Amino acid sequence: MKSSPQSLRIGIAVVVILGTVGWLAYTGYASNKSYFVKVPELLSMGNKAYTRNLRVDGFVVPGSIVRDGPHVDFKLNEYESHMASAASGRTIEVSYKGSEPPPDTFKDDSEAVASGTYGRDGVFHATELQAKCASKYAPAQPGAQPQAPDASKPANTANAAPAPSSTRSTAN
Repeated sequence: MKSSPQSLRIGIAVVVILGTVGWLAYTGYASNKSYFVKVPELLSMGNKAYTRNLRVDGFVVPGSIVRDGPHVDFKLNEYESHMASAASGRTIEVSYKGSEPPPDTFKDDSEAVASGTYGRDGVFHATELQAKCASKYAPAQPGAQPQAPDASKPANTANAAPAPSSTRSTAN
């Protein structure tokens, strides 16, 4: 049985197409894979830190946030400021240049996760930024007293139930 030149060309085209699709799938998977690390782990990764997509978790150093529209430069620390020791030195610079502005919960001492790449310039270049919810939103511990609302802030009455009316209608 002899194959025709037409069958040979179709077979080569199928192999080339399947090879290209396989290569694109593999490189797409490799480029979207990111490693989740904390600040000390990033600093101890050595040269591997420069070649991988990373997600870095840490606490925003108070007073380090510099906003420029949707872009933000700040520092991430290993610990919250009230837990940090002065000699810790486990801090990295982060430059966020994403398409979305930072979330409202992104502020001093908040826990943040930055996704991006670590540059040889010592700056983590983030394209995504998430701020974890502060502990004040956590459920109360058993036996703890509930906190009273802050008296200096006005109460939110937008969702309050209407006050009962003094006039009543009676149906006969």
